[in-house]
Amino acid sequence: MLAQEVIARKRDGHALSEAEIQHFVDGLVSGAWGDSQAAALAMAIVCRGMQPTETALLTQAMTRSGEVLDWSQAGFAGPVLDKHSTGGVGDKVSLILAPLLAACGGIVPMVSGRGLGHTGGTLDKLQALPGYDINPQHDRLLAVLKNSGCAIVGASQQLAPADRRLYAIRDVTATVESLPLITASILSKKLAAGLQSLVMDVKVGNGAFTSSMAQATDLAHSLVNVAAGAGLPTVALLTDMDQPLGLTAGNALEVQEAINFLTGREQEPRLREVTLALCGHALHLAGLVGGVAEGLQRAERALASGAAAERWAAMVAGLGGPTDVLRDAGLGFAPLLVDVPAHADAWIEAIDTRALGLAVVELGGGRRLPGDPVDPRVGLSGMLALGTRVSAGEALVRIHAASSAAAEQAAVRVRQAVRLSAGGPAPAAEAGPRSAVRAVVGRSSA
Repeated sequence: MLAQEVIARKRDGHALSEAEIQHFVDGLVSGAWGDSQAAALAMAIVCRGMQPTETALLTQAMTRSGEVLDWSQAGFAGPVLDKHSTGGVGDKVSLILAPLLAACGGIVPMVSGRGLGHTGGTLDKLQALPGYDINPQHDRLLAVLKNSGCAIVGASQQLAPADRRLYAIRDVTATVESLPLITASILSKKLAAGLQSLVMDVKVGNGAFTSSMAQATDLAHSLVNVAAGAGLPTVALLTDMDQPLGLTAGNALEVQEAINFLTGREQEPRLREVTLALCGHALHLAGLVGGVAEGLQRAERALASGAAAERWAAMVAGLGGPTDVLRDAGLGFAPLLVDVPAHADAWIEAIDTRALGLAVVELGGGRRLPGDPVDPRVGLSGMLALGTRVSAGEALVRIHAASSAAAEQAAVRVRQAVRLSAGGPAPAAEAGPRSAVRAVVGRSSA
């Protein structure tokens, strides 16, 4: 079987057979498929799509491309569960949710990824913490899970290696926005992680890979159905990404915001809503509470008591990060701060969230090519929500940059991305902020 034959079949709109899909996945791992061939097939899948059966076969083949973890002999006191987001701008939910779930009785071996396209990556954020080990040895991972209940790490070399290679290729070849590829990428890692349940955060809006509710709903159903077919109970929440989530976008900045959230110093309302909703559904799906409302109450208590912050601190220290991360995270910050002012008294009418994400990438907070270094210091802070009233000269956002040239370029992006209206808020804004949780797909039943 030749790679170019498989590419041609998908290019011409045919469904790939199990053998052809397995050939592709094996070639990703062995190197028999070159980067250009893998990129060509990815583009053909973006353009031609995949049938549900093909998506399931691709997911299963990528899951089996490496080690599949089994926690049955680990002696954990609680169920093994996890969460995954399809990616957004300012999305630091994983940093907060993992220790929150652990404080509520779950065991969370969260396998995360790096930035993809205009979206930030959890691993890039965590590597802003000095010494944090994203690839611990198995014994260390097990010890941290037993001590803190959570560990946010990268996929080992043995875990879904086919996805690791394809993920990097998709990031730089405009082949990210594909329902089958997103489904297979996410679930291959989660299925290989040996989970008992999974909650998905499917972003929808102009800052997400799925910009419409129809697209996001299709992706949510794909994830829930493929996961269920593989024996992994899953529920998906569709959450708003027509504006950044939280107050910051950028690696060190988002880590500090997560710490501020866990310690109660500052909790941006939309970030709080999404995080607690995911926690409530995850706890219910895992059988730790009798209903979602009870899960929300337990999560609120774990935050208020400081239990979630303690789990975060134990996880970070256990994985080689700062030993007193709640007081001093050791984060570096950019040398140049530049505010982008409003040109007049106005309301924030619309935000091009994707453009803000690209501004962070251009500042150095993301990658243009695989292997590019990431500057954890740069990003955006003080981001304002839709419908916010601003005065002339008031900062729409603060740019954290490594150079004046980078700051000037980012400022142009920001001015183009944030649309102001002098005529007052839209009727929807007058009625108050809309819920950040738009819909739920699947059923959170134990």
